[in-house]
This record gives sequence, C-alpha cells and structure tokens, in this order.
Amino acid sequence: MREEVINMSAAESGALKPHFVLVHGISGGSWCWYKVRCLMENSGHRVSCIDLKGAGVDQSDSHTVLSFDDYNKPLMDFMSSLPESEQVILVGHSAGGLSVTQATIKFAKKIRLAVYIAATMLKLGFWTDEDIKQGVPDLSEFGDVYELGFGLGHDKPPTSALVKKEFQRKILYHMSPQEDSTLASMLLRPGPILALQSARFTEDHDIEKVPRVYIRTLHDRVIKPDQQHAMIKRWRPSDVYDMDTDHSPFFSNPFLLSGLLVKAAASFGCV
Repeated sequence: MREEVINMSAAESGALKPHFVLVHGISGGSWCWYKVRCLMENSGHRVSCIDLKGAGVDQSDSHTVLSFDDYNKPLMDFMSSLPESEQVILVGHSAGGLSVTQATIKFAKKIRLAVYIAATMLKLGFWTDEDIKQGVPDLSEFGDVYELGFGLGHDKPPTSALVKKEFQRKILYHMSPQEDSTLASMLLRPGPILALQSARFTEDHDIEKVPRVYIRTLHDRVIKPDQQHAMIKRWRPSDVYDMDTDHSPFFSNPFLLSGLLVKAAASFGCV
C-alpha cells in the first residue's frame, strides 16, 4: 500500500510540472535543443521540441514552403492538440520568435509564458521597414554568406537560404564547442526565407495577456544586440535576462540557458 501511495504522489507531482515547448530558428531543427532538453528532463521538467515545416526530420522540401502559415503549421497543430486545460511555456530561438508570436495570438489561453531567445520579437511580424531592420539578420559585413535556392525560378525571389559551411562557425557558433558546430554543419537545412518574409499577423488583444521574457545574447552576430534592444524597447517584455554568449546559447551555455528558462517559469508561477 505504501508503495502505491508513493507512486501515485510521483505521478501527481509529474502532472504538475511545467511543460516547455521549444521552437528552433531558421535552418535549425528540434535537434539543436538536445543539451537543454537533456538537462531539463533530468531535472524532472516536461519538454517538447518541434520541427517546423522543412526542418529537422520533417521531410518537406523548403522550396515548396512558401507561406509562413505553412511553415509554422507543425507548431500550430501541436498547440491545437493540447488539452484546453493545459498551459505551456512556449520558447522560440531566433526566427522561432515569429512562430511563438503567431501561436500566442491564436492560443493565448494555452500559453502561460512566452520566452524569446535571441529572437525576432515583433508584435505583428514584418509590415514595415522598421520591422525588417530590427528583426532580419544583416550579415553583409561577412561577405557572400548565403547559399540561395530558387524554387520558383531564377527570375523570382529566392525561396530558401542557408549560411555556407565556411561561415557557420564564425557567424552562428563562434563561442560554442567545436563538436556542436560540427554537428550543426551536418544537420542544418536550407530555411524557407520566402515563407518567413510573409510572417504578418493581425493584432489580437489576447496576446497582451501572455507574459513575455526576452533572453538577450550579448555577443550575437546574427540578431545583433542593438536589434534585440530595439525590439525590447518597442514591445516591452515582462522581464529581460542577459547571456554572455553567441547566437546559439543552447550550445555555448546550455546550463545557464536551462536555468534561466526554469527561473522565468518560476517567476510567473509556472513551477
């Protein structure tokens, strides 16, 4: 009888653990969270990692992903599948911030907290030149860094982009372990940039009911610190944390990142 009571208590305790849902950036996949997921699950937290359309193990060709709604459909389907009574901590890295924002607009009641990590945090997506300046990486200082795909023809705008292998460590992972940047170079896939450029949202007042936390990466060469600061100033989150990392803190400091995610969840009563 005593063993049954203990097991029941453990099950009940597990049911109360916060559920973290992690969303990758362009060209990435759920694989990029492997260190964070391991650390958090070993601490008893629930973690789900999403592969967006054409990313990770999703078999879709990025050249055929032409709208943001299509690109973000795996996350939206996941949110739809959650019980109405469940609330998650939704976390987005880099361009994954756009995915988080769209999900927050549609599923505000299912999201206890939205966390943006070195992410594009624009309330309505890309409508203005200011949105583009703040939310789109400018890598021109590094030269010709992209491999572009032209799924609609070479006379049309590019449909996909991937940072060339020789630039990936310098731009994306310059403070990360060598083995992680090597792994990433084997797994990165062309990102559907045409789809991302079409990320435009209609304002829903429910989005303001979801608290937001921004995690700044102070040595970021992709979403640069001044871009992060501008987005934070323009659409102020509930809290801001700083990390002395590159654009990929899930590699360069997964222990601190995991701790900050749990700290943010606790700050808003999620733990």
